[in-house]
Amino acid sequence: MGTNDVLVIKQHLIDPEICIRCNTCEATCPVGAITHDSRNYVVDAEKCNLCMACVPPCPTGSIDNWHDMPRVRAYSIDEQLTWDELPAPLPAEELAAAGDAPSEQVVTETQAAPAQAVFAQAVSAQATPSYGATMPPWSAAHAYTNLYGPKAAEKTITATVSGNVRVTEVGKTAGSDYDTHHLVLDFGAMPFPVLEGQSIGIIPPGVDASGKPHHARMYSIASARNGERAGYNNLSLTIKRVLQDHDGKPVRGVASNFMCDLQVGDKVQVIGPFGASFLMPNHPKSHIVMICTGTGSAPMRAMTEWRRRLRNSGKFEPGKLMLFFGARTQEELPYFGPLQNLPKDFIDTNFAFSRTPGQPKRYVQDVMRERAADLLPMLQDPNAYFYVCGLKSMEEGVVMALRDVAQSAGLDWAELGEAMKRQGRLHLETY
Repeated sequence: MGTNDVLVIKQHLIDPEICIRCNTCEATCPVGAITHDSRNYVVDAEKCNLCMACVPPCPTGSIDNWHDMPRVRAYSIDEQLTWDELPAPLPAEELAAAGDAPSEQVVTETQAAPAQAVFAQAVSAQATPSYGATMPPWSAAHAYTNLYGPKAAEKTITATVSGNVRVTEVGKTAGSDYDTHHLVLDFGAMPFPVLEGQSIGIIPPGVDASGKPHHARMYSIASARNGERAGYNNLSLTIKRVLQDHDGKPVRGVASNFMCDLQVGDKVQVIGPFGASFLMPNHPKSHIVMICTGTGSAPMRAMTEWRRRLRNSGKFEPGKLMLFFGARTQEELPYFGPLQNLPKDFIDTNFAFSRTPGQPKRYVQDVMRERAADLLPMLQDPNAYFYVCGLKSMEEGVVMALRDVAQSAGLDWAELGEAMKRQGRLHLETY
C-alpha cells in the first residue's frame, strides 16, 4: 500500500505553548513543510514526510509531537495557526472508523512508508545538505534546559536589570536609534544555570494585536557560565533594536525595543534556558573557530570570556581561538572596542565590513578564504570546533568558504562536512 492510500497518518504537530518561535524547525526542514505567522509555527501534513530532521535541533522539544489522525481529517495549516495549545488526541474508536473502514484495515503512514525510505526522500528533496551538528562536542558540560516555561513547574522567573549599555557607536550608517545594547539580568537567589551557547526567552509585557499575551522572544546568552560578573547569579544579552522587518518596511520590534529601553532596577519575565547542542568544548587544547555577524556575536562573546577566565586561572591549557566577525560598518559592530583590547596571542580576530564608504564590500566568507592556510589545519584537527551564528543569509556563504578551503587541499568536503556534523564539530545557528 502506498502513502497516498493510507487512511490514518501520523501527523506532526508543534506545541504552541512551548514553542519559542526561534525558526530552527522551518530553517531545518528539507521539504518546506513548516511555516508560520505572527503567532504560531505549524506543519503542513501534505508535505511532511516524517524525516525527523527538525526534531534534534529544536531547543524546547515543542516540535516532538505526533497525533494519529484520519488523513481526511488532518489538521490544516489554517486550523493550526489558531491554536493556543495542542488539541487532545483522537479516541481510538474514531481512528478505527477512519474512512468508514474496519479497524483491521486501518494502516498508518509509518507502516506504509519505512523510515529508511522516508529519510531518503527527505535527503533527495534537500538541494543543499545541512552540515550543522545536532549534538554537542563530546567534552561539553551538561546543559540544563526548560527549567522555566509554560509547562515547567515554574512558569517564568523574574530577573532584575542590573546593567544596560549601548555597545555600538553612533555613525552615519548606524543612526541614533538603530543601536545594539548589552543588558545584564540578575536572578537573585533563584537558580538559573546556563552555559555558553544557550539562549533564554524574554516575555514582553502587554498583548499583541489580537489581544493575546506576547510570545517569548529568544536571545543568546553573551556571558560566561559563572556570570557576567564572575561568581554572581547573572547573565548578559546582546540585543539590537529592530526598526524594520526583513522586507525593509518600518516596524518597531516589540521585544527588542522593550529590552533596549529598560533601566537598571526594571523587572523582566524570563523562560528557559534553551539549547543543548551549540555548546563549547571543555577539554584542554581544544580549538574554537567563531564566525558571526551582528548580534550573532553573543554566544561568541560568552565562549571567549569563559576561555579568557580559564586562561587567567592558570589551571587550563586552552587551544587556539579564531574569530571572524562581520558587520556593515565598524560603527555597527558590537563590542568593537573591547575586542581590540584582547591579547593577540589569546584570540586571532578578523573583521569584515560590507558598507564602509570608499572600500570594497567584504564579508566573513571573504576573510575566511584569505585565511585558508590557517583554517585548513583547523578543519582537519578533531579537536577544533566551528561555530556560526548570525542571519540565515550568511550560512551558505560560510559553508561554501569552508568547502573551498577543504577542496583547495584536495579534501572531499562532502565527506569532511558530514564527519564534522557527526562529531559535533560544526554548529550552525542562524535566524
